[in-house]
Amino acid sequence: MSRLHTILADVQDIAAHFGVDPVPVVEHADEMVEGNRGLVVRESPGRRVLQTMTWGFPRIDQEMRDCGEPVGRIGLVADLTNPLWDKTVVDPRYRCLIVLTHFANPDGQQGARTRTWYSLADQPIMAWAGFCRKTPEFGPVYAGMTMPANEVVAETNERMPVLLAPNEYETWLHGSIREVIGFQFRSPVAAERMAVIRTDDLWRSGGLPVQSQLQL
Repeated sequence: MSRLHTILADVQDIAAHFGVDPVPVVEHADEMVEGNRGLVVRESPGRRVLQTMTWGFPRIDQEMRDCGEPVGRIGLVADLTNPLWDKTVVDPRYRCLIVLTHFANPDGQQGARTRTWYSLADQPIMAWAGFCRKTPEFGPVYAGMTMPANEVVAETNERMPVLLAPNEYETWLHGSIREVIGFQFRSPVAAERMAVIRTDDLWRSGGLPVQSQLQL
């Protein structure tokens, strides 16, 4: 899937949706690409906390070190067996709910790709199954788990976020590693629940979705 999502919702509505109290003062980027600041909900003892973090865990391999390249970022978790995640995915302390209202994929011809946005028609504020951790390189960071796309999203990308229903939040935040694996390998959210916004905005334009462009 692409590395782009956004939040078009008030903080008060987000806090109410996730059961966060008190409502914090937080700021996030207009669009979330790796390295930009997004919002996550995580568990603190006895309560849920809404917090700003940057998208993307640090990533560097031996070849990058040998070439003197800077530390990169990885914001998508497609393979839970990757050693990068072995100490993170098994520990509920590092689980989080990534807040979003839309995610986007590039659409169209190479060199002139546009932004096509996806959301849930019946759940305006969405939760993406995520992991978070405080890192020495970038401070608090998050990454989202992906899965094979449904028929609608597959038109632009073979993978999509693992989207959670509100009654699944507790299981994600506190469940076993078996349950985490189960979320990634279950069926994706039903295609008929998706709302699609196709735009003429070029992929790197920074344009955000407009509801008047909605296509169900």
